[in-house]
Amino acid sequence: MKFASVKRLTLAIGVSALIGGTLTACFPLVVGGVAGGAFVATDRRTSGAQLEDEGIELRATSRIRSNVGERVHVNLTSYNRQVLLTGEVPNAQDKQLVEQIVARVENVNSVVNELAVMGNSTLTQRSSDTLVTGRVKAMLVDARDLSSNAFKVVTERGTTYLMGRVTQRESDRATEVVRSTPGVQKVIRIFEIISEEELARMLPAKGTAPAANQAKPAGG
Repeated sequence: MKFASVKRLTLAIGVSALIGGTLTACFPLVVGGVAGGAFVATDRRTSGAQLEDEGIELRATSRIRSNVGERVHVNLTSYNRQVLLTGEVPNAQDKQLVEQIVARVENVNSVVNELAVMGNSTLTQRSSDTLVTGRVKAMLVDARDLSSNAFKVVTERGTTYLMGRVTQRESDRATEVVRSTPGVQKVIRIFEIISEEELARMLPAKGTAPAANQAKPAGG
């Protein structure tokens, strides 16, 4: 692997660890969270939707903990009011209960329940999943024909879930990229498909730059 790729991979893993450390709920319930700072400007959700997603995750996390305690390992990720549930629960009743709890949270439009009925994953498996997520993010950064910030990446037991508002072209290309990532066993897409015209309206006009980066007039 070239040095540049190693640097990007290290950065991606570092960002994942930073975000996870900031937004993770008390073990074993994990919240996906909303990236902040510079990423907000390139997020294809409205600012209101981003705030709602953050609120959904916090409220759902609290309610799951209150109702089922720590007998489950649930990863909860909200994107544009669609909630992805991954992790493990001890029985089918708890799987259904967690989904019902989340579905009743304010502003949730839909729930994708990918919880597995099985024993909780090991620390080794979770560490491996974190590494795979970092690799996937690095691969998306390397793909020059994709906007890596348009994708939210979640990995659970070797299965990588992709969320985001993307075109069909971006969906197909991202799937191709992620499938070639070492450690990815399966790819599941949970995309909101938009048209190329809608995407064009989201992007800044070519030749323009943010006001802060524009050159000042001579003598100004």
